[in-house]
Amino acid sequence: MPNVNAAQYELILASASPRRAQILREAGFTFQVVSSQAVEIHPEHLTPHEVCQVNAYRKARAVAKKYPDALVLGADTIVCLGLKVFGKPENPAEAHRMLSQLQGRTHEVVTGVCLIQLRNHQQKLFAESTTVTFRKLHSEQIRRYLAKVNPLDKAGSYAIQEEGDLIVKQIRGSFSNVVGCRWNA
Repeated sequence: MPNVNAAQYELILASASPRRAQILREAGFTFQVVSSQAVEIHPEHLTPHEVCQVNAYRKARAVAKKYPDALVLGADTIVCLGLKVFGKPENPAEAHRMLSQLQGRTHEVVTGVCLIQLRNHQQKLFAESTTVTFRKLHSEQIRRYLAKVNPLDKAGSYAIQEEGDLIVKQIRGSFSNVVGCRWNA
């Protein structure tokens, strides 16, 4: 990652996610990427919306401390079915189990966003939610999907933009919110 001169960049994306960077580029923003090293937390007493917002804030603040004059954007996305949170799977077997649990059901993709500018003590924090309904899938369909997509860096073991038509029946809300779906992004 190149060194960032905060005076040179007005906007910093506190994420190494290529999907988040692509969304910002497509929206016409000029920005620099500085990956946040903030450790995500997942307190069980918080709702998925709250967890995403807390982690987005932690990511943005960690980078903003180094570049207090820049506007820093942090985000965190999770997949949840009710209060059950689906992070990145540890291995292909866990990915298969996750997709088996989501198949034929409607779940939520929640993204917390934090914009922070430390020098002027300004911040905006919010969460966006999208519902996604999966097709009814049998084990062989899930295996075929997983053979085409690397699920290990994706919350819920899937990416709507990568062969999503094989597993997704319907989406209500922001498609971009689901494209940004990645646990440590």
